[in-house]
Amino acid sequence: MKRSLYLALSAAVLAIGAIVNLSTSTSAAPASTFVLLDGSRKTADEFKGRVTLVNFWATSCVTCVAEMPKVTATYSKFHNRGFDVMAVAMRYDPPSYVVNYTETRKLPFNVAIDNTGSVAKAWGDVQLTPTSFVVNKRGEIVKRYVGEPDFAELHRLIESLLAQT
Repeated sequence: MKRSLYLALSAAVLAIGAIVNLSTSTSAAPASTFVLLDGSRKTADEFKGRVTLVNFWATSCVTCVAEMPKVTATYSKFHNRGFDVMAVAMRYDPPSYVVNYTETRKLPFNVAIDNTGSVAKAWGDVQLTPTSFVVNKRGEIVKRYVGEPDFAELHRLIESLLAQT
């Protein structure tokens, strides 16, 4: 009995490790269209030439709300050097809550609402928030974070990617 419990717990830990994997392999950012709060659209192709953090979040997510000031500070620190953020509100997040949060916190970057869930699906069927992807200047995903990133490590990665031509 103890052995089977140990094996089950080990399998669960391995599964969680796979979910929270901080991926370092590169793959092209999926073709997707982001509908911004003002109704305009941006595509993933428009990320090319800049380093971009695509952050899936929700106003009901405590971790998302807690990390947003750090995301804002990261944007402010690196934006003038070629860094952008695309914050994507999940389909279950009421648009009025997203607009209110964005306006009251004066978020300085693009905020999109994924009202159909198609963007989250295209980016690997994102279900857990926050989930963030770092996209390099060539439009390739170079890192995925599930949960709040280690912002010191994220800043080092952004510095490295901004230095690349």
